[in-house]
Amino acid sequence: MAAKPSVLFVCVHNAGRSQMAAGWLTHLAGDRVEVRSAGSAPADQINPTAVAAMAEVGINITDQAPKILTIDAVEASDVVITMGYGDACPIFPGKRYEDWKLDDPAGQGINAVRPIRDDIRSRIEKLIGELLPVPS
Repeated sequence: MAAKPSVLFVCVHNAGRSQMAAGWLTHLAGDRVEVRSAGSAPADQINPTAVAAMAEVGINITDQAPKILTIDAVEASDVVITMGYGDACPIFPGKRYEDWKLDDPAGQGINAVRPIRDDIRSRIEKLIGELLPVPS
C-alpha cells in the first residue's frame, strides 16, 4: 500500500452511503488518506437526508456531487469498499475489496438514516485503525 493509502467508496447512486462514508473518512483521517466515492448510476444530487444527518455531527458534505464509477478510480485506489454493489465493480489484483452491508438511506427519514450514519462511522474508525499505523 502507498505511503498515503487511498480508499474508494462505491454504491449505485453515490448519493447516500458512499458519500457519508467519504465524509466520515475525510473528517476522521484528514489528509492522511486519499478519499474517493463513485456510483454506477449516479443520482442528480446527494441525498438531502444524508446531508442533514452528517450536518448533525458537524460534517458538511454539501460540496460533494455524485460521480460515475470509472476503472481509473478503482485502479488508483488501495481499498475499494462497495455498499450493496460488489458485482459490477471491476476487480484488480493487489487491491483490498470489502462489501459493507448497509441499509440504503434513499427515501428514508432522518430517524432511519442516523443509525446508518453511526454504523458507517464505526466501520470508518476500524478502517482507519487498519490503514494508518499508530505512531510509537
